[in-house]
Amino acid sequence: HVQGVESGGGLVQAGGSLRLYCTATGLTFDDYAMGWFLQAPGTERAGGTCINWVGRITSYADSVKGRFIISRDNDKNTVYPQIYSLKPEDTAMYYCAAALSGSRWSLQPGSSWRYWGQGTQVTVSS
Repeated sequence: HVQGVESGGGLVQAGGSLRLYCTATGLTFDDYAMGWFLQAPGTERAGGTCINWVGRITSYADSVKGRFIISRDNDKNTVYPQIYSLKPEDTAMYYCAAALSGSRWSLQPGSSWRYWGQGTQVTVSS
């Protein structure tokens, strides 16, 4: 049974920072690219950042570029986005997802993303 557990969300003031965590179990972690996606109320889920299986290839949505830094620790089955300079518009549920390394994964939250966590809420106050 594959499970991804996100944590690290919370309420933070604009300009602050957070580190989110996603620990995945039930899969061979380094067979998968990992991604983080955001969904604000009333909007569709959108890509934030992705990282390939070894951590050498990363992608960032324009809205988060320069403020999000994604990394992973394959020994701990964990992926971490560090988020700086948070803005109220970053308020959303943040989901981690896993895609097989050989699939056509991208920042689009499509079918390549095979497994999804339950999400962690990030709320940024102005």
